[in-house]
Amino acid sequence: MNFKKVLGLGLVAVLALSTAACGGGNADKTANNKPATGNEQQTQGAEQPGEKKVLTYWTDDRHDQEYIKELIENFNSTNQDHISVELTVLSENYNQSVDIAFASNKAPDILRLKSANTEMFMKKGYLAPLDSYLTDEMKSKFDGLLMDGVNRFDGKVYSLPNSGLTLRLVYNQDLFEKAGISGPPASLQDMVDAAKKITDYGKKEGIYGFALNFKNPKSAFERSVREILSLSGYQGLGFDLKTGQFDFGPYSQVIEYFKQMHEDGSILPGAETLDIDPLRAQFAAGKIGMYLSFSTEPGVYKDQFPTTINWAGALAPTLEGKQVGTSEIVSAGTWIGINDKSANKDAAWKFMEYMYADDVLTAYHEKGFGISIVPSIAEKAKNPDTPGMEGFLVGEHDSLWPVTPNITPEGANYGDAFFKYMLDGGDLQAVVSDLNARYNDALSKAVEKGDVKVSPDPSFDPSQLKAK
Repeated sequence: MNFKKVLGLGLVAVLALSTAACGGGNADKTANNKPATGNEQQTQGAEQPGEKKVLTYWTDDRHDQEYIKELIENFNSTNQDHISVELTVLSENYNQSVDIAFASNKAPDILRLKSANTEMFMKKGYLAPLDSYLTDEMKSKFDGLLMDGVNRFDGKVYSLPNSGLTLRLVYNQDLFEKAGISGPPASLQDMVDAAKKITDYGKKEGIYGFALNFKNPKSAFERSVREILSLSGYQGLGFDLKTGQFDFGPYSQVIEYFKQMHEDGSILPGAETLDIDPLRAQFAAGKIGMYLSFSTEPGVYKDQFPTTINWAGALAPTLEGKQVGTSEIVSAGTWIGINDKSANKDAAWKFMEYMYADDVLTAYHEKGFGISIVPSIAEKAKNPDTPGMEGFLVGEHDSLWPVTPNITPEGANYGDAFFKYMLDGGDLQAVVSDLNARYNDALSKAVEKGDVKVSPDPSFDPSQLKAK
């Protein structure tokens, strides 16, 4: 299968649908390399020719950090504008860290953006519009890829696309074979059974069938339940595209199987305090049978946690073993943004131009850090040579899904609520009813304020997202 052709078809078919559905770190520094004061940070047009400009760049991506460091070192040593970029890689409290930084006037000049936080950052006034910087060449390059509600809001562009991430089941082939399992599970019941078999086989050696980074339940479910549901024909974040309302009923069905694995003792002990990198280290050491995550994982096991185990990526299991929908390509519209309060926005844009150059985007794809969604890049880029990446490439079962409203309810989020049920039990229907009520109340208020637009689509058919 020509995954580039499939991706192109998927983008053409879904972009219009998407539009219709619509902590700590280095502080900003001034040219004399001293911490910026609040007044200095909010002064625009402060760049002076010939002066060294030190830019701070914050990201929560760790899978590509070595490559990004190389790019920054090259930029710092070759640019003729006296610009120096400093990289800070944060952990999973990235959004909160950004909020704190802006509140204390110590925000970075450049931010890593994702589809889940771009709108939120824009509404808080963190991001600078890029329209005045875009050349005709860049507009042509990204033509058809700029989506309302993703990287464009109220007619203004705040970030440009680079790559998207696929979601897959990541599994240890050696453990599957030793436990007598023929291949990756097709249904959730198959996954529960496989996790128990692997645990029964290896528990004495500290081997367990399943794990997720439950230190942050919402993050854990966004890399697992989201994939399972989208392949099962449901929007993966609890939103019903047909009604334009949240409905966590389908979500609860998946959680029941996760709860069963917990009761079976098939989940790695201590998973409730497990972050993603410690999980990866355990998987690389051969202690975990399977987990679900993004197409960042091959790069992780090539550079960050080199491993000798035989592992692979496969489509996630579905509720009943049938693929009714498609696997969602996520974070496929944004990459880098500029702090609207930065005193060095022009310098930050020069760095962005460098990062969005064809050779950089092509290498990003070919090294397996993300699958390019930019047609001019995808057409010429080679398939990534990263071991394990073949299981994550875009195929007929992958597509973009319509944008989901980004709202924050009062009380616990769905990740925390479902994880509590998974550990402690209780009345699952009551959990679902409570989540539906709180999320739809927050949605209604956001729509009333004009912060969110919702367009129910009674005819929505997840099978039609599949590229032909």
